[in-house]
Parts: sequence; C-alpha cells; structure tokens
Amino acid sequence: MCNYISIEEVIKIYPDVYVRLASLTDAEELSRLNQEFNGGEKRPPAKIIERLNINHNELIAVAEISGKIVGFGCAQSFYSFCYEDPHGEITELYVEEAVRRMGIAIAIISCLEENLRTCGVRSMKVLTGRRNNAAIKTYEHCNYVKYDEQLLKKRLED
Repeated sequence: MCNYISIEEVIKIYPDVYVRLASLTDAEELSRLNQEFNGGEKRPPAKIIERLNINHNELIAVAEISGKIVGFGCAQSFYSFCYEDPHGEITELYVEEAVRRMGIAIAIISCLEENLRTCGVRSMKVLTGRRNNAAIKTYEHCNYVKYDEQLLKKRLED
C-alpha cells in the first residue's frame, strides 16, 4: 500500500476528490482522458464499454473532483502456473495537468492496490519511461523499487 498519502488523507485535504472503480457510464470520459494521455485517435466509448465487459482481469480506477473525472489508472492481475499467487501490474496512470501534485495519482494507485489485494495479488510491478521522473517519484513514494530489467518489444505482423 502506498504510505506517502492515503486515499483518506487526499480526501481530507481535498474533500471534493473521490476515487473509485470505473463503471460503464464513465466510457466517454475515459475516452477523452485516454486521448489526452496516449494521443492518436479517440477510442470510441462503445469499444471501451466492450473491453470493460470482457476483460475481468483489468481494474480501472477513476478520480473525480466535484463530479468531473480528472484521472484514471489501470491495473491487471496475472496468473501463472509458475507462481502461487497472482501478480499485479499497473499499466496506465494519468491525471489531468491542472490537478497534478494534489495526491490524486497516489490515491488512484492505492485504490488499485487495495482492490488487487482482495483478489489475492501480493506483488505489483510498473513499467514507465526511464526519463519520466514525475511518475518514477510518484511510484517511489508508494514504495515501488527500481529494478534493473530490460524491456524488449516486438510487433507481430498480421
């Protein structure tokens, strides 16, 4: 669990902040935020709803201020015959620039961790850009530790 600032502490400091798991009705706002975060074409809300309905290993947490969604985080749980417990991975984390440095990202991380813990996850990992210092600091505040691993990617052609 992130011990830098809890969801409860964020809410005490910023009482209008509310962090929760996403619902199907959040698809339009998730589409908007995802485009701000990842660029490219806007994901159709219908596609987001489809993924929310079929991918039960993914959790999506959203942060609201006064009813407006201002950030989101995604995490997945993975099972393998190699390990007793499932593993978790935070795959996406984004907070609108205007509301950064308010503890919202940390509250989203805490929400994801708490929900994954109830699913039996005992170990988490995150991949982020080597030069993404703001994200690295945020994760380090939540007790994530840098490891010396190398990411290799390959695109599978159609």
